[in-house]
Amino acid sequence: MAAVVVAVASASAVAAAGGVDGAPGVGDPFFPDAGNGGYEVDRYHLDISYSPGSANLVGHERLRATATEGLDRFDLDLRGLNPDRVKVNGEPATFSRSGQELIITPAAILPANSPFTVQVDYAGTPQTITDPDGSPDGWIRTDDGAWVASEPQGSPSWFAANDHPSDKAEFFLHATVPAGLKAIGNGRLVKVVRHHGLRTFEWSEPVPMATYLATATIGRFNVTRSHLDGLRSLVAVDPQVQGFGKTLAKIPQIVRFFSTRFGPYPFKDVGAIADPSPAAYSLEVQTRPLFPGAVGEITLAHELAHQWFGDSVSLKTWPDIWLNEGFATFAQWLWGQHTGGESLKHDFRHSYATPASDSGFWDPPPGDPGTPANLFDGTIYDRGAMTLEALREKIGSHDFYVTLRAWAHDHRWGNATTAQFIHTAETASGKDLAHFFHVWLQRPGKPAPGSW
Repeated sequence: MAAVVVAVASASAVAAAGGVDGAPGVGDPFFPDAGNGGYEVDRYHLDISYSPGSANLVGHERLRATATEGLDRFDLDLRGLNPDRVKVNGEPATFSRSGQELIITPAAILPANSPFTVQVDYAGTPQTITDPDGSPDGWIRTDDGAWVASEPQGSPSWFAANDHPSDKAEFFLHATVPAGLKAIGNGRLVKVVRHHGLRTFEWSEPVPMATYLATATIGRFNVTRSHLDGLRSLVAVDPQVQGFGKTLAKIPQIVRFFSTRFGPYPFKDVGAIADPSPAAYSLEVQTRPLFPGAVGEITLAHELAHQWFGDSVSLKTWPDIWLNEGFATFAQWLWGQHTGGESLKHDFRHSYATPASDSGFWDPPPGDPGTPANLFDGTIYDRGAMTLEALREKIGSHDFYVTLRAWAHDHRWGNATTAQFIHTAETASGKDLAHFFHVWLQRPGKPAPGSW
C-alpha cells in the first residue's frame, strides 16, 4: 500500500514561521528513543480489528495533541506495523520510517500551543517486543487471541504512540474480533456491537493513562460485572484458568483496605483479566490488572496497589521504577499483615538478615538500577519495600501514612519523581531525610546497622 504524499512548506517558510523538528525521543536515561518531543497527547482513539487465525491487525487511529513548540515535523513511536495513510488536522501528510520512529511532516506548520489531530491508518502482524532483561512485552499472541501487556516499551507494537509514561492521555478503544471472542480494555465497557459475524467492544478510560498501561487483550472469557462501593467492577477470566475465583473474590476487601491506608481508589473502574499467556508475569494495566493465569492473593494485592502507585501516580523517568515496584511490594507486605500474616517489621527483619555478601539481593540499589536490564531486578521490589518500612520505623506510622496519602493525593493522575517523594516525607515528618534516602536508595551494598 502506497503512502499519500503532499507538498510541504519550503525551508525558508519553515524558518520564517519558527517551525522545528520535534525530538525523536524524550531522552529517558533507559529508553532515550521512547516518546517524542514538541507535543503532548491529550487523547487516543484506537479502532482496531484483529483476526487470531491470520494474526493480522488493522488499525485506524486518531489522536488529539497539543504542540508545545512550533512544529514542521514530529514523530510517533510505531514498531513493525505498516502505516498506509497519515493525516494531520484532516490533511494528508508526508511520512517515513526510521527504526521505531514514524516521522510525520504535516502540510502546514503546527503553531506552538495549538491543538492538532493526527490520523494513522496501519496494518500488519504485531511483533512481540523483547525487553533488555529478555522478557516479552507488547502484543503477545495466544491460542485464541492476544495477551497485551506493554511495560516498558511494547505499546508501539500495536498502535502509534508518544510512548513514554511522562505523557499520559485519555484512551478510547474500539476492538473488533470474531464472534465468540471478547476484547478487554481499560476503564468502562461502553457497549458491544454485533455485526456480520464480528463483535466490536467499545471501552472508555477518560482518566489520563500512560501508554504502557493500555491493553486490548483478546480471547474467550467468562465476564463478571458488579459494583463495589460506587466503582464499576469487571472481571474477565479465560475458561482454561481454574481455581482463581476465591482469590478474585478478595478484590473488594483489598481495595477497601488499601483505601484506608493510601486514600480513595483513584479510578471509577476496577477488576482483573486472567488469560493463559507465554509471558510469566502479571501487569498492573490501568483499572484492570492482567494475569497469565491463576495467581496468589499476595500477587493480586501487589497489582491492585499499583493502581495508586504506578498507574495514578506514575514515574517521570524509568530509573525511578522503585516508586512503582517498591511501593507495590510494601503494599503486599501490608496486606499480608492485615490478613494475619507476618508483621511489616518481621518482613523487614527477615529481608535484612540477608548477608551483605549476597550482592544479588542488595544490588543494584533501588533508586539507581544502573541499566535497563535491571529495571525489574528483585532488589527494586524487595529493597524498595524495605526502604518504605525503614522509613515507617524512622518517622512513625502516623507520619508515614500521612506521607503515602499525600503522595497519592498530590500527584493523582500525574507524574512524580523520587525527589518529590522525599520532599513529601520530609514535609509530613518535619525531618531531614536526605541521608536516610541516600543510604537506602543510592548507596550500593547492604545498609550497615545504624547507618541511616
